[in-house]
Amino acid sequence: MRPQEAFIKETTNKIADRDFRQKVSVLLDGNEKKRQQALSDFSNIELARQRAAYIKWKVTENLDKYLVDFEAAIIRKGGKVIWAFDGANALAEIDQIILKNKALKIVKSRSSLCDEIGLNAHLKAKGQTIVETDLGDYIMTSLNEKAFHPILPAIHKTLPEINKLLNRQIKSSLEADENELVSDVRAELRNKFFEADIGITGANFLIADAGLVAITENDGNARLSFAFAKTHIVLASIDKLLPTINELDLFFALLASHSTGQQLTSYNTITGPRNKEDVDSPTDFIVILLDNGRSNILATQDQRQALSCIKCGACSNVCPIFKNSGGAPSYQSYGSGPIGQVYGPMQQGLEEYKYLSYASTICGKCSDVCPVKIDIHNNLLRNRHDSVQQGFEKTGEKLAWYTWKKFMMNRKNLNRPASIKNFTFRQLYKDEWGTQREFPKIAEKSFNQLWREQLLSSEKKGNR
Repeated sequence: MRPQEAFIKETTNKIADRDFRQKVSVLLDGNEKKRQQALSDFSNIELARQRAAYIKWKVTENLDKYLVDFEAAIIRKGGKVIWAFDGANALAEIDQIILKNKALKIVKSRSSLCDEIGLNAHLKAKGQTIVETDLGDYIMTSLNEKAFHPILPAIHKTLPEINKLLNRQIKSSLEADENELVSDVRAELRNKFFEADIGITGANFLIADAGLVAITENDGNARLSFAFAKTHIVLASIDKLLPTINELDLFFALLASHSTGQQLTSYNTITGPRNKEDVDSPTDFIVILLDNGRSNILATQDQRQALSCIKCGACSNVCPIFKNSGGAPSYQSYGSGPIGQVYGPMQQGLEEYKYLSYASTICGKCSDVCPVKIDIHNNLLRNRHDSVQQGFEKTGEKLAWYTWKKFMMNRKNLNRPASIKNFTFRQLYKDEWGTQREFPKIAEKSFNQLWREQLLSSEKKGNR
């Protein structure tokens, strides 16, 4: 099944589930309220957003320089940088590291890139033991489901659902509350950290001049994932760079406020290759820099702005499509939500994934909440424009728009009886409208007809 067909199938099912939609809307609206409250902690949030947008713009426009600077800094400190062109390349490199170290036990913290390249499924298929240590991802992985939200992967799961799962997995009590469940999972995972041969983490930011990796989290599992392991693998995309460590005070605060409504997350770690005087850090520090289609985005004139994204998830919280479509799994692409709809077609191929840019109301809420001021909704329009310019529109679509234009520019057609127009629209758009919604009825009279009648009535009154 093609991605667009799967997307339509998934979203059609979720849209028809009213209870699910209401539950998700309440949860995401709650996240948005937390974000709005957190913004009051900034003395000038607009200035902070402008500063962040400028810094990320500077990095994107000079990405080649900052990537080389970062690699050089890592190597100077005794670390290693591996360049991965795509997901398959990254997985092959990880296989080589595991083989070289004869690693038997692997732990990982939450990383969207691990999901992007299918790391868990790949390692399990090869018989490797990998332990998911993020609570939300632990739940979703145990259910064999994809993360629902970029920041809160299991936000749509109810407590009874989680209780049943953890009762099967770790014999947790069916009556346990949230605190008890967290304690039970912590007890289950604690020894996994101590026994790990390799720890795999993502990176929120890469510090170009110092060769450092910055990770921000609330659970502490990311820090534990590499604290006791012999080898620390950092899987990071090429767009994660910041020029210097001085920018972290701004970006840590913006990320925390826009993702979870906090002033600052609980654990903020800055790490890098092991120093000579260190006695308890990983012996090997390896950064895998993944492209996987991001160079395609960089090659565009306008949409390259999407590479500024800091993965806060704020745009998903306010997006009416995300709320109703069933979350991240429905999108059938690496990314989800409005920002994923911008870079997905560029990253994975415009012809196959152009449908993502059309699945939007272009309401602009996503652009309004973006902490780095990405013009998300207009970039979706630019994707649509590029799709047409490159000839990816089907003949049927072109004919439909040509017919629509001719119809709308002909006054005689617009004034035809409502019964004819209703029949025509039902025949042309019944598949797109779906079976779950009642087709709207066109008014008996057009605005032009009503206006003429009003003028005629006024003239008659004036002649009396």
